[in-house]
Amino acid sequence: MLSILIPTYNYNARTLVADLRDLAFRENISFEIIVGDDASTEEREWMDEVSQWKRVRILHSPANEGRAYICNRMAKAAHGDWLLFVDSDARVDYDFSFLPYLQVIRKAKAVCGGLRTPAENPNPRGTLRYKYERSADRYRLAAQRSAHPNRQLSTFNFLVKAKLFHEVGGFDVQCTEYGYEDMLFGVVLESHGIQITHIENPLVHMGIDTNEEFLGKTETALRTLHKLGGKATEYSTLAQTAKWLRKRGLAPATLKIFNSSRNLIRRNLLSRHPSLHLFQFYKLCYFMTLE
Repeated sequence: MLSILIPTYNYNARTLVADLRDLAFRENISFEIIVGDDASTEEREWMDEVSQWKRVRILHSPANEGRAYICNRMAKAAHGDWLLFVDSDARVDYDFSFLPYLQVIRKAKAVCGGLRTPAENPNPRGTLRYKYERSADRYRLAAQRSAHPNRQLSTFNFLVKAKLFHEVGGFDVQCTEYGYEDMLFGVVLESHGIQITHIENPLVHMGIDTNEEFLGKTETALRTLHKLGGKATEYSTLAQTAKWLRKRGLAPATLKIFNSSRNLIRRNLLSRHPSLHLFQFYKLCYFMTLE
């Protein structure tokens, strides 16, 4: 049986649950759907409705513990041999199916289906994230992800054998804030000799944050990366670039430029026409200020 696990927080995933459920029935899949609510304070009413649907359960958390924690709770409550993690802000499109997963599990223990950005921006106030995600789409084909399989893990749309997930201890609950639980799980699987299989079976990412929200999430993720250190920073291109600058004595000059232009850069990033080059520079320098 397939357990479809959807972590959510203050997000209405009714359409996603309905579409996944309908698709599973059409494809004659043995399945259950568990929605893990991480103590949402809004967008809760839809869960009362879907909890009445056949093969759908809602798992409420009494306190907001973070994505890793609620995912681990859902995994423990699941009855399936396979766990399919799907982010609540995903959309089922014409080319998504459960069948490619069923075909590959004969030879794989962990499979990443991928994601893509919608053709049109669903949030006019989210120009920064939308530009960033659209730019990242060019690197999201399965062939490109397969070049460094465990470093390119995204749990946005991720299948893993339940027994393996429990054996390795699930997601790292150190990640109580936004960012890097995906990367850490890839590290854990690699340490157990498990290589992630990447296939083309994308879901569409609809969660385009406002510029302010995305910049805040980015800073939170970079603080998480700095706190984790170790393998996480070894896997991070940004952290390795910062290390390269420090080794060559270029960090002070870089940060001097950043500090003198930080407000101007933020103004651009929060505008309707943000620069991705400035965004990359901002992320690098923000991370370096944490050192």
